[in-house]
This record gives sequence, C-alpha cells and structure tokens, in this order.
Amino acid sequence: MISRQKTIGWILIVISAASIAYFLRVRLFSPGPVLEKKEWVQFIGSILIFMLGTANVRLAAMRARARLAQKQGFSEATPGEGT
Repeated sequence: MISRQKTIGWILIVISAASIAYFLRVRLFSPGPVLEKKEWVQFIGSILIFMLGTANVRLAAMRARARLAQKQGFSEATPGEGT
C-alpha cells in the first residue's frame, strides 16, 4: 500500500509540473502581454513545490526501507551492509 507521505509527494509533483508546463507553454513562449512579477513569483513557487514533492517521495521511500530493515532485524546505521 502506498503511504500518505508518498501520495502527497506525487500530488505536489503532478500539480507543480502542470503549472510549470502551463507557464512555459502559454505565458512564456506565446506572444501576449508582458509578464508580471506575480507570475514570476508563482513560477518560482511551482519549482519549489516540485522540489518539495520530490523530497517527500524520497523521504517516504527511505522510511519504507528503514521499516523493512527494522522488521528484518537489520540496523540501517551499520555501515557496509547491503551495499
């Protein structure tokens, strides 16, 4: 079963990627009115949310690996094992 943290991470990634794609396709590469500061702030915010979603998915995977290792009786702190 997929964890809630991983689900939220993927939702953040999908929404921010769609927002970035919209900005690039419709606002940046199309002729139209001049881009305002607000739109640039939203674009940078979308990039930050994309990074946050990616971190969320990776942390969920790390947590799942740690739980599996703990369940099997291994400590993730022991160097050199499992590499």
